[in-house]
Amino acid sequence: MIRKNPTGDLPVIAESAYIDHTAIICGKVVIGENVFVGPYAVIRADEVDETGSMQPITIGCNSNIQDGVVIHSKSGAAVTIGEFTSIAHRSIVHGPCVVGDRVFIGFNSVLFNCVVGNGSVVRHNSVVDGRDLPENFYVPSTTRIGPLTDLSQFPPVSVSASEFSEDVAHTNIDLVKGYKALQNEF
Repeated sequence: MIRKNPTGDLPVIAESAYIDHTAIICGKVVIGENVFVGPYAVIRADEVDETGSMQPITIGCNSNIQDGVVIHSKSGAAVTIGEFTSIAHRSIVHGPCVVGDRVFIGFNSVLFNCVVGNGSVVRHNSVVDGRDLPENFYVPSTTRIGPLTDLSQFPPVSVSASEFSEDVAHTNIDLVKGYKALQNEF
């Protein structure tokens, strides 16, 4: 469902993007070329700051927002998802937040008030809250990273984790093409 928010903003969605009919895209959202938005995802830009303003939620080209993902923002803050980035099933990205290019965010992970650098991997069931991550950073499954977390204890992204991230991104680009071809059959 594509709909306006209470301030009248309507999503801007590239024609080449695929939005599952069960997904909800609301308000000041910009979705780039070849983006896949899976079943039951919610991308909702509807809160304003103290001046009544709102920054957009932007999904970069060739990225994928998988089944059940929620992307929202507090008080009109921006959320930016880079290009060739994967946000896996049931994750939450809550702004203010910036997720770089070629990033993989694993199942059930939560991001809030942070920057995740280009090429990073946040594995399943992890939380990044109030702490920026540099480029090519690796967060193991079930890890909690907060404002005081010592990041030096974590290894850089391995070649295999990076290859996995790229494979997921390219698989979802293929899904966009496949689902777009099927759209006229329903």
